Amino acid sequence: MSHPDFSLSGKVAVVTGASMGIGHGLAKAVAAAGARVAVASRDKEKLDRLVSEIQAEGGEAAAFTLDVRNVNSIGPTFAAIRAHFGAVDILVNNAGLGDNHPAEDVTEADWDGMMAVNLKGSFFVAQAAGRIMLAQGAGRIVNISSQAGSVGIRDHAVYCATKGGVDQFTRVLALEWGHRGVTVNAVAPTFIYTPGTAERLDQPDYLKGVLDRLPIGRVGTIGDVAGAVIYLASPAGGLVNGAVLMVDGGWTAQ
Repeated sequence: MSHPDFSLSGKVAVVTGASMGIGHGLAKAVAAAGARVAVASRDKEKLDRLVSEIQAEGGEAAAFTLDVRNVNSIGPTFAAIRAHFGAVDILVNNAGLGDNHPAEDVTEADWDGMMAVNLKGSFFVAQAAGRIMLAQGAGRIVNISSQAGSVGIRDHAVYCATKGGVDQFTRVLALEWGHRGVTVNAVAPTFIYTPGTAERLDQPDYLKGVLDRLPIGRVGTIGDVAGAVIYLASPAGGLVNGAVLMVDGGWTAQ
């Protein structure tokens, strides 16, 4: 019996939304697993610092400015990544927004702004990467979804709608592309402690409300999400296609 292979050595991985939060940590984790990493987001200054961090740890990385709201820029950005690295083997489709909106207060601008990034932008990023991977005959796409795509969360009507959409296009792409060598899956985390979520999770009452729903008794870490991403992107996850992998401490089990 062969042992599972979790190495990404020799692969080219693209991580979107990489300039902060979960994306920053995912980019470093994927690089540590052996991939050469293209980091992409709107903030070039932060991307350059991330590239320097990856290189200081012995990895290989390059920065590419990308605003996923501008669909016409996505294809050329991926063409530039392929020209730089020679391939696109893995996509970690992470760019996203998250805001609290009581449903009765949601504006059209709130709706359109989050949909443009979380759903529309994510789909067209997957499409651009998928076109390259299909031409290669192989590839792994890992969309970053949320437990909010499977269960309702108060004050998150728009966010839940976007992540439900991500789960659904993940399944459809898996059906269309799996037999052509490209697997498509999603990772759906619970509340993850990051600099962006610390303001809420550091409030004892808010944290208690979250932990009351988490059978595991703690919020998630970026490392928890990275482990799931690396599994799905590695040879060990080769038979997984069309899955939404819950990394939620049991939140959606109840």
